[in-house]
Amino acid sequence: MSHALYRMGRFAARRPWTVIGSWLVVSVLVIAASGAFGKPLEDSFAVPGLDSQQATDLLTTARSDQAGLTAHVVLIPLDDRATFFDSADARAALSRVQTAAGALPDVLGTSDPAGALAGGREAAAASGAVSPDGRIALIRIRYPVLEELDVGALENLKELGVEAREGSPLQVEMGGDLFFAFEEPDTGFGEVIGLVVAAAILLVAFGSLIAMSLPLGMALFGLALGISSLGLITYLIDIPSWAPVIGSMVGLGVGIDYALFVVSRHREGLARGIPVEESIGRAVATAGQAVIFAGGTVVIAILGLAVAGVPFVTAAGVAISVIVLITVVASVTLLPAFLGLAGQWINRIAIRRDTAQRATLSPGWKRWGAHVSEHALAYAVGGIVALLALSAPVADLRVGNPDDGTLPETRTERRAYDLVAEGFGPGINGPLVIAVDTSEDPSVVGPLRAAITADEGVASVAPPEVDADAGVATLIAFPTTGPQEPATRDTVERLRGEVFPSVLAGRRARAHVGGQTANFADVGDRVGDRLPLFIAAVVLLSFLLLTFVFRAVLVALKAALLTLLSVGASYGVMVMVFQWGWGAGVIGLESTVPIVSFIPMFMFAILFGLSMDYEVFLLSRVREEYLAGGDNDSAVINGIAGTARVITSAALIMVAVFLGFVVSDDPAIKMFGLGLATAILLDATIVRLVLVPAVMKLMGDANWWIPGWLDRLLPTIGTGEGAGARAPEATADRDPDADRALVPV
Repeated sequence: MSHALYRMGRFAARRPWTVIGSWLVVSVLVIAASGAFGKPLEDSFAVPGLDSQQATDLLTTARSDQAGLTAHVVLIPLDDRATFFDSADARAALSRVQTAAGALPDVLGTSDPAGALAGGREAAAASGAVSPDGRIALIRIRYPVLEELDVGALENLKELGVEAREGSPLQVEMGGDLFFAFEEPDTGFGEVIGLVVAAAILLVAFGSLIAMSLPLGMALFGLALGISSLGLITYLIDIPSWAPVIGSMVGLGVGIDYALFVVSRHREGLARGIPVEESIGRAVATAGQAVIFAGGTVVIAILGLAVAGVPFVTAAGVAISVIVLITVVASVTLLPAFLGLAGQWINRIAIRRDTAQRATLSPGWKRWGAHVSEHALAYAVGGIVALLALSAPVADLRVGNPDDGTLPETRTERRAYDLVAEGFGPGINGPLVIAVDTSEDPSVVGPLRAAITADEGVASVAPPEVDADAGVATLIAFPTTGPQEPATRDTVERLRGEVFPSVLAGRRARAHVGGQTANFADVGDRVGDRLPLFIAAVVLLSFLLLTFVFRAVLVALKAALLTLLSVGASYGVMVMVFQWGWGAGVIGLESTVPIVSFIPMFMFAILFGLSMDYEVFLLSRVREEYLAGGDNDSAVINGIAGTARVITSAALIMVAVFLGFVVSDDPAIKMFGLGLATAILLDATIVRLVLVPAVMKLMGDANWWIPGWLDRLLPTIGTGEGAGARAPEATADRDPDADRALVPV
């Protein structure tokens, strides 16, 4: 492979405008095609086989209004002394809002608090649309199923809210499923902060404005092209609308890192006096090969999300994989072209004079590598104990879904949530939609409602809606506890496992619990069941890939196990912050929340892949040194000296990018940002710069052991074996000492 990459790098450096022009044509075609023919990204939370999905399918088949999304408008008089019972102005304003809501496009119907108030105080309170004290009114709005809606429905509702507040005697707040489905988290400010910090780190690391700009430019280009292509990929698989947010997080991180690896290796070649074109070829053949295998590991890990059996998680994984693939290809083709154009200018416009010298092996990191090697056992034990201690809180990990009560008070959804909980109880924010197949036993509805009402976790059950023609009845049950509380999940399980069987035993009717609260609980259970299989699959595939790359079984095994430790530690930190509340205020989290059900699986895929970036980059250099000199200890020390500056810079950049997303209002985005930043920081410091050299020192030459039969089976992917391997197309102007950079990895 290094032969092909070497030639590709030299070609791009020799004919930069040909390569740049080709990329430009492809980019224009993709962006134009996406703009003209691309389908909008669509959210679908359907997961075949779940009980909550069976409820939705049953209601959809019956064309029930309860199958679709809901929203609610919450109103309270601005005058603290007024109520809807005694204020004519408040009732008139409520009636106007209710009428306007019912007239919105896509709305199937609304509840009728204004009509309930006309029947008197007792009738209004009994309707569930007006709080018992008359202070709060609730308008429930019913929409079609998610697949029949777009973001315009939410925009229309928001516009109604703006108009309703103008000159009104009422405070008007909004929330509901519609916001969850179409409200996109605002992360632009965080991304800008991350990019600014990344630019500063690159400038300090490279000392050159041109060298700094190339990784940033490549990351932004790959991200823009990748996100633009998603509109076309939706013809093959439905990409969720939130995938670009996670894709941006990962794409910016890997884009900068991959370009940083190649640019650093090229500048090291220039510092040795190697001509520009030759240096670029060597950089692509070595660092570029590490980028390909690192990117391949990321893609394998993320595509492993298909094991979860959750379609929207799989689709998001496909979207992120596309962005990573584009970034990898650009790093080994487009980046060399820009390096060729820059020539020796890559070290110009410098902020310090030692720019070229700093591109070579670092004496300080060489001393660090030697120090760790001298105290290998102590560092190995200490590092492992530290990661295990950080991983310990994982035993308390609780999955769920943060409700609107965890959002900042600046959001209307949070204010609506608080008002509803205050006026009607916390369970009103997470109703359970129970679909009953009555086609062969209509008489079951009454006894079933009575049994559900009698359950200790149910506050009330609305009158049933029965469609005799379709043979479906719908019961809306309101729990006594909030949507994210464990007791609510217990109620769902009790209804399915005890209440329903007690009523339906021996009868032909069937009942299913649906609604957003039940759906999130079911998805969490599905993810929990599949997580061990997923972890095993990703670790096995990554182990096989690393064995193939490095032809060393113990190196691959060690990499997989240490990466598991860093991922576990990041999970532990998430539990400390989001569940225990340690430092929650620092990241703008107002209350503790459960870990979003699919985030542990998603994070494992991303983190395992990203942490392998540093493993591949470091071990590629260590193996080059080992094949060149044959001494394991020196190879590890020189490998650290040659890559530590790049790894720490890359890690700091990725941490800055990920932490930029922590400023988001959405707790799920905060989880992704903090979890990824923590794992990368731990991986690039404790794991790569402490545990890896310490463990490799302790294992000695056994690091590179491989069974003879396996060695014969694996293909050779480099230019030759051993220290004497020479670069392809050898020329007289080469630096012989640098030829070892092209030994196989």
